[in-house]
Amino acid sequence: MSPRPRSDNSKRNQYRLRMSDEELKKLEFCCEKLLLTKSEVIRSGLDAMYQKALKK
Repeated sequence: MSPRPRSDNSKRNQYRLRMSDEELKKLEFCCEKLLLTKSEVIRSGLDAMYQKALKK
């Protein structure tokens, strides 16, 4: 079996975070309703905050 090819946008960096039970419930709710992974929801939120910061 050959190794999986790397994409041009590989995600090599990891970051751990702590969240409350309420925040975890919100994350899981978003995942369920939007049919996204936790990582996708978090990246989407990061993108939204980045765009907001660019406007300041």
